[in-house]
Amino acid sequence: MKKTLFFIIFLATLVGCKSTSVVNTKLDNKTEKMLKGNWTITAVNFPGSDYLKVNSFNLGDSKCFIGSDWSFISNNNKGKMSLNTADTSCKEFSSPITWYINKNGEFVLKIINNHKAKNVNNGFVLNINKVTATSFNLVDKINVAGQTKNITYTFQRK
Repeated sequence: MKKTLFFIIFLATLVGCKSTSVVNTKLDNKTEKMLKGNWTITAVNFPGSDYLKVNSFNLGDSKCFIGSDWSFISNNNKGKMSLNTADTSCKEFSSPITWYINKNGEFVLKIINNHKAKNVNNGFVLNINKVTATSFNLVDKINVAGQTKNITYTFQRK
């Protein structure tokens, strides 16, 4: 009897402690299908953008992402991103990516850069909003002078 009671309590604890990770595997397929195709970042906005530099995606200055090309393939959640360097202060960069939108409406992104996706342990979780057939925004949280602010990447369909 004690073993049965202990087992039931153990199972209840195990089920009650289920993870609520933002990188859960449930997907928002409807929104993903809307993003299928080729996109360009047309604007990067955040408070103080005229005076501050923000390192976006651990790759470079956020202003270097304006004009960058992104492709999203919704049936396998892969794609590619490329920084176009019209500005000489920006470095060229191109990499395959994996991405998906979880059921919480968050855009989960991994920049693969010549590795297998399963071997890349870091990524980015951004909010996605204002999704239309021709545009959408990705919103990331940044720390500006000890305060959390939003940085918005505006995408336009090519």
